[in-house]
Amino acid sequence: MQVSKNVNYSYWEMDQYFKIYDLIIIGSGIVGLSTAISFKQKNKKASILILEKGILPSGASTKNAGFACFGSASELLDDLGRINKDSVWDTVVLRWKGLELLRKRLGDKNIDYNNWGGYELFDNKNDFNYCIENIANLNKEYTRVLGIKKTYVDVSEKVNQFKNIKGAILNKYEGQINTGKMMHALTALAAKKDITLLNGIAVSKINDADTKVEIVSNAGIFKARKVVVATNGFAKELITLPDVHPARAQVLITKPIKNLKIKGTFHYQQGYYYFRNIDDRILFGGGRNLDREVETTTKMELNKKLQDNLDSLLKNMILPGIPYEVDHRWTGIMGVGSEKKPIIQFVSKNVLAAVRMGGMGVAIGSMVGELAAKKIKNT
Repeated sequence: MQVSKNVNYSYWEMDQYFKIYDLIIIGSGIVGLSTAISFKQKNKKASILILEKGILPSGASTKNAGFACFGSASELLDDLGRINKDSVWDTVVLRWKGLELLRKRLGDKNIDYNNWGGYELFDNKNDFNYCIENIANLNKEYTRVLGIKKTYVDVSEKVNQFKNIKGAILNKYEGQINTGKMMHALTALAAKKDITLLNGIAVSKINDADTKVEIVSNAGIFKARKVVVATNGFAKELITLPDVHPARAQVLITKPIKNLKIKGTFHYQQGYYYFRNIDDRILFGGGRNLDREVETTTKMELNKKLQDNLDSLLKNMILPGIPYEVDHRWTGIMGVGSEKKPIIQFVSKNVLAAVRMGGMGVAIGSMVGELAAKKIKNT
């Protein structure tokens, strides 16, 4: 077997890691691991390798806020005003089914799932009233597509601890998870199913021949019959797709706050901001709408303008009069496009793209992996 000339591998390493795999997946986030697990469940003898360029997943899978959400009212209404109605509701269904699959596959206890609801906060009375006027129609559609009733409820009187908020709407079916535990459980399940994961493998090129694919990397050339690119916001580094772009998210977390009484997940300004209580700390992220061009990047860097904006909102809106200290700050890279329905399609004969989670990878990622595995199997 031939590999790069600048690496030195033993017979055992060549035999074990540089064979021709049935499936290689690039990216070890939610979608990559879910694709591998779903494919293995349907093809028990298949050899599967996952390649990850980082020590941990490089995008958003372990860097997100852990929202088990499928749609705030204002965000959904905005989508319905811009995007094909069927596409919007199809995406909502995928998110719902994805959450069901994730919980069934890993178990609620193993991911710290709690159904404490998702709250949308409004600082503009007109925006709030517009959503309230459309709640009945939205709830009717949720009943039609998901079979759930009274999804959205006006709970403005219950969120008076936040400053300058004019109203609030609860999605009572939304929840939250611990994404670190989720990724640990997914990785453990993949290992249990004899799926190989290699970290520190930076892929530079994919060559799709007629019967196999060669993946050129810093560690040598890997070979497979089929390949899935599950790198989301990083997808354009490897494949040509017109409508998936990186979107960087800025996040911070406080030190533990005594008697913190915030419970549930919270969205603000059509989901561009989000916060929650985790271990008696406030995790708060967002604001990329204030600096879109700069935040359309794959660079893992803090944006001072947006971090200062998060600091201001945290102090003046979320925790007014409450002493706290910021403990840590980080960024994550999402994949977005002109619409939020994921892209699951072949970009060449043997290479499938499974990308564009639209900022809701926790919800939709497991289902995207399931659909990607089915497409690979059916070719």
